[in-house]
Amino acid sequence: MEISRLPAEARRRRGSEMRAFLRSRRSRLTPEEVGMPSGGGRRSPGLRREEVAVLAGVGVSWYTWLEQGRAINVSAGVLDAVARVLRLTPAEREHLYLLAGQNPPQAPAGAGPVPPELRRVIDSWLPRPAYVIDRHWNLIAVNRAARLVFGYGDGDHNCLVSFFVNVRHRSTQACWEDAARAMVGQFRADAARYPDDPEFERMAAELCSVSPEFADIWAGHDVGSAAQGVKVVDHPGAGQLAFEYTTLPLPDLPGHRLLLYVPAPGTGTESRLASLLTGSQAAAD
Repeated sequence: MEISRLPAEARRRRGSEMRAFLRSRRSRLTPEEVGMPSGGGRRSPGLRREEVAVLAGVGVSWYTWLEQGRAINVSAGVLDAVARVLRLTPAEREHLYLLAGQNPPQAPAGAGPVPPELRRVIDSWLPRPAYVIDRHWNLIAVNRAARLVFGYGDGDHNCLVSFFVNVRHRSTQACWEDAARAMVGQFRADAARYPDDPEFERMAAELCSVSPEFADIWAGHDVGSAAQGVKVVDHPGAGQLAFEYTTLPLPDLPGHRLLLYVPAPGTGTESRLASLLTGSQAAAD
């Protein structure tokens, strides 16, 4: 929401936070760090407003108004210039955008490895399933329960693709059509969040060419959300297993999500799941 449209008290709070935030970021930098002479007679540590304005390529008055939290028009380019001069971290840059009443730019897709701390969370979720997917629904990290329950094997690299083209996945998915519509609706919503990412269009076109069911649902332009829900599978070795799931974003891995499953109460899933994992471990030993 634009600052000018906020209630007066909200504008006051946001302006106060902008002043304190930018002053604190200025105070942690020295002129020498940004290639400017130190000069003398400084009454406070850090860069002066004038120096930030010069380095960012904006007018001194304009930067002063920004730091004062006034309701001025701010472009993404100028905010990025200020963020660069003040050496803001990605989280601080996002904070600056929000304080200025702008939508933060989409972070690039995370390409780094899954942190060991996150892997430990996934593994410690046993005996319940858990896994991580990226923005394109590629499986990044999967625990043993998710492999056993949902059948994610070495040949499954993308849970959306496997759902529509892997016969084994289709045969075990209860209420397949409802689940398919929910997944496609969520995928379309994800694609809209990344308009500059051509991979979503490529994936949709490829799935339309190999799956008539996906093509039919995709043509309907349904949009959905799957932050929480229920997933039911007919497991060949354990019978019907019903789970409630929660999807959590991972800010340190842009576009990635952690999916955590728990046995649905009153379905007998918890005991059947325990037997499945125990039998699998015994066979492995």
